[in-house]
Amino acid sequence: MKILVVGAGATGGYFGALLARAGQDVTFLVRPARAAALRERGLRVVGRDEEWVLAPRLVTADALDSPYDLVLLSVKSTGLDRAIEDTAPAVGPDTAVVPLLNGLAHIDALNARFGASAVLGGVAKVVTTLDDTGDIRRLAPLAHLTLGEQDGTDSARVAKIRAVLDGSGIASPEPEHVITAMWHKWVFITTFGAVTSLMRGTVGDVYDAPGGPALGPALLDEAAAVAAAAGHPVPEAERAATLAVVSASGSPMVPSLYRDLTAGHPTEVEHLFGDLTTRARALGVATPLLDLATLHLRVHQRRVTATAGAGV
Repeated sequence: MKILVVGAGATGGYFGALLARAGQDVTFLVRPARAAALRERGLRVVGRDEEWVLAPRLVTADALDSPYDLVLLSVKSTGLDRAIEDTAPAVGPDTAVVPLLNGLAHIDALNARFGASAVLGGVAKVVTTLDDTGDIRRLAPLAHLTLGEQDGTDSARVAKIRAVLDGSGIASPEPEHVITAMWHKWVFITTFGAVTSLMRGTVGDVYDAPGGPALGPALLDEAAAVAAAAGHPVPEAERAATLAVVSASGSPMVPSLYRDLTAGHPTEVEHLFGDLTTRARALGVATPLLDLATLHLRVHQRRVTATAGAGV
């Protein structure tokens, strides 16, 4: 199977590295600066008592000229439009495109560009980050990549991709419906992101403050109510798992959204929060805390945009 991984960051880089290490035919589509760094240093995975390096096969957008069997699209939503155009030459009539973004708005954009028949749903669960050297640092053992047809049907191509993932050490559980799985991940990531971003602290910072233990459950109730109204209720076991993450005394955990926020970088506010609260309004669901988190992140986004526009 000929595989193109769009992006070599913490998520796509890690899954792509596992596939390449297992002997799969993997190419990474990257920007010129990232390509230069990877050619010099290699694609390195570190952390959790392991360290390994690959010499990855790389391509930049100007040199992409033939279709692939599988495209793993792993970029931030702020770079989605450009990534779609860059990736277009790699998408042929038999290509399966698996996006690894959180939320759901990207599915509409990909369907519009490539056709719904080419696009699968996907949910990535992995705890990695890029460190200051550009290495992929693994912070926890989790490495799941769930995928499926958008209509929930079984298909030979999904079974084939799942077998490739499993054979490369990437767990690929079979969901009842991948769109439902995407909704549930969306509920988790917005709850986690809102707790830490609103309070500008780690999970433990928030939970251990007077009144802090009530915030996580309240945010989860709002996000889960939107999912339920959309036809994707969150099972009690998944609610409990989310609460365990956002209600932990002393926990140092923060999501990548929080790291971007505190570093003064752009965030995925519209893709994750703006879209969710817009859907909440359409479904008649009140989300006052999520609305507040959305406003907080939008104010930050305007500042970042203004600073970039001024060339500061």
